[in-house]
Amino acid sequence: MRLFLFLGKKREVALVAVLIALVLFTGSVRPAFLGTQTLKDVLLNVAIVSLLSAGMTGVMLMRHIDLSVSSTLGLSAYAVGALFVDHPHMPIIVAMAAGIAIGLVAGAINAAMVVFGNVPSLVATLSTLYIYRGADYAWVHGGQVNASNLPAAFADLGTASLLGMPVLVLIAGAVLVAFSIYLQQFPGGREHYAVGSNPEAARLAGIRVGRRVAIGFVTSGAIAGLAGVLWLARFGTVDASTGTGLELQVVAAAVVGSVAITGGAGTILGATLGALILGVISISLVVLRVSPFWEQAIQGLLIVLAIASDAALARAIARRLREQRRHG
Repeated sequence: MRLFLFLGKKREVALVAVLIALVLFTGSVRPAFLGTQTLKDVLLNVAIVSLLSAGMTGVMLMRHIDLSVSSTLGLSAYAVGALFVDHPHMPIIVAMAAGIAIGLVAGAINAAMVVFGNVPSLVATLSTLYIYRGADYAWVHGGQVNASNLPAAFADLGTASLLGMPVLVLIAGAVLVAFSIYLQQFPGGREHYAVGSNPEAARLAGIRVGRRVAIGFVTSGAIAGLAGVLWLARFGTVDASTGTGLELQVVAAAVVGSVAITGGAGTILGATLGALILGVISISLVVLRVSPFWEQAIQGLLIVLAIASDAALARAIARRLREQRRHG
């Protein structure tokens, strides 16, 4: 029981243990899996999902969800690609700013629907998931942006390395670290947890709950917009279907990473570890020559186990508190 409570309070420790076990098991069967190139492939594959899961974490901490992140990513990726087609000498920093701006607008629309329209976030973002994707299809009209249309300097973001680490991973890592510090150390970040733990108590404590929720959705949109730019750099070719279905992977990464769907609990580190676990599983299935159809089944099982463990931990903590009161 004490070990279970310890792992529950230090969930990242349990996630690291699971991640190490997965890597060692796959490496014992296929030693080539432990090579440096495989590590780089895993990090590149997980970088964008990790970014999106960070934005999702900021929203889920407040008992909401943002299902539109994949459509925002797709819209941003194509828009920035189209800008490069029309302006091939556009600076990379301007491309990133454009992607973030698109995400900000998309996040602001979600925020307005949830905060001012009082639409449940599940319904609101499910609607914008299809609205943004439909707008993308209408705009693209069967076309696509190819890698040959992109400047070499921009395409290098998806392949270049700095000190042995892919540049794309370093950019994603910097955003993850900055957002994690904000949530853990700054008053505004701590308000995410307060709102998720008890919205009414947070309101009585003087926290502007609506404003905080709006900031969460705008931040999630901005991160999704940046992820779209990085997706374009990573894969080069984008069309209206870019990122389709990615929102399910993002939610799975957050939940597996112990971000509570009921709000008030979770960390960026946990969500990132969740994304890494799912990424390692995906590559492990390929290396072990297991049918890829098992990937979604395993993701579903991990989500069930994560939610079940959260419920079991909550009951164990409640039982321990009752015992302490009884003996106190």
